Amino acid sequence: MKQKTQTLTTVCAIKNGFAFKSKDYLTKGIPLLRISNFNDGEVYINDNQIYVDAKYLKSKNDFIVEKGDVLIALSGATTGKYGIYNFDFPSLLNQRIGLIKSGESDTLNSRYFYYYLNILKSEILRNAGGAAQPNISTKKIGTFEIPLPPLETQKRIAQILDDAAALRDTTAQLLKEYDLLAQSIFLEMFGDPVMNPKEWIKTRFANLVSSNCPLTYGIVQPGDEYENGIPCVRPVDLTSQYISVDNLKKIDPAISNKFSRTILEGGEILLSVRGSVGVISIADDSLKGANVTRGIVPIWFDKKISNRLYFYYLYKTKRIQNQIKRLSKGATLVQINLKDLRELKIIQPPIELQNQFANKIALIEQQKALAKQELQESEDLFNCLLQKAFKGELV
Repeated sequence: MKQKTQTLTTVCAIKNGFAFKSKDYLTKGIPLLRISNFNDGEVYINDNQIYVDAKYLKSKNDFIVEKGDVLIALSGATTGKYGIYNFDFPSLLNQRIGLIKSGESDTLNSRYFYYYLNILKSEILRNAGGAAQPNISTKKIGTFEIPLPPLETQKRIAQILDDAAALRDTTAQLLKEYDLLAQSIFLEMFGDPVMNPKEWIKTRFANLVSSNCPLTYGIVQPGDEYENGIPCVRPVDLTSQYISVDNLKKIDPAISNKFSRTILEGGEILLSVRGSVGVISIADDSLKGANVTRGIVPIWFDKKISNRLYFYYLYKTKRIQNQIKRLSKGATLVQINLKDLRELKIIQPPIELQNQFANKIALIEQQKALAKQELQESEDLFNCLLQKAFKGELV
């Protein structure tokens, strides 16, 4: 039996944001929500928040965001991403964002609608048009149909999905705890790397790398996607501790060969030196023969005096990250000069102690691998239940 559906406009109020002018931006007042305030989860307000005068709560009251409201990005690379507003105070909505007020319906459970947003995002991406960049209108979103079983059924579906999400989130939190444990072990063994309470020798960063390490920028212009080409790592790819060949952009081998000094062997530290300065990852063995863009410096270490895992966790500490940021320059594009990077003084504990640390980290990595497998399984379970829920197959 086909389940009952209704268009979103029949159960929700949907509207656009307002094009507030940059001259009206303030450092305090009423928060102005932009696309950068959410990313498929709760809306967040941080130190970079933009504000506007409280007078706009009256003159622009159609664009007030209240607790329980849903925000949807309408254009650009982030089209379809959503945010749930859970603050007790009001904010105002900027342009290019859709506002959905689902609380105005007494036939729609809020948690059920929250999970429907995963389906809605997929529909938005499928329907988004635009030559230069994807975009979609709130009018079009309003025509999408939402399965609407009886309210009690919606509540049961939401509870099942809550339980599945809790299992997934618990495993994800365990991974975070392992990362915190690794950082704790680092600080216990080596102390604050800037204050240096254990009085380790400090040396130039350039003295710790291999004599074969050029400490240079990668490919300036990687070019277009090239079928069966050479994988190329960009700063945006540095999203986890280990980076593999999966999902990397492939470029013309001739371009890669022009920048042969940064062709990877696998196992290098990859340090972002432009844009997201200080972001760091490790190249796994699948990256042998790959290359990097100008925003990344690959680092080979002299194994007699430097351990890469020690260095990775050293550079993950807030103290070293702050040092890197202080060395960074540029208004529109932040970057660190390689000369400054070479001269950066860092602590150099005995290699035996670095290796002991690496051995402890290896044990943690084994547990993380198991947790990642569990996370993937719980993620698959959640997605399976999600699809069944909105096909009427769950209850």
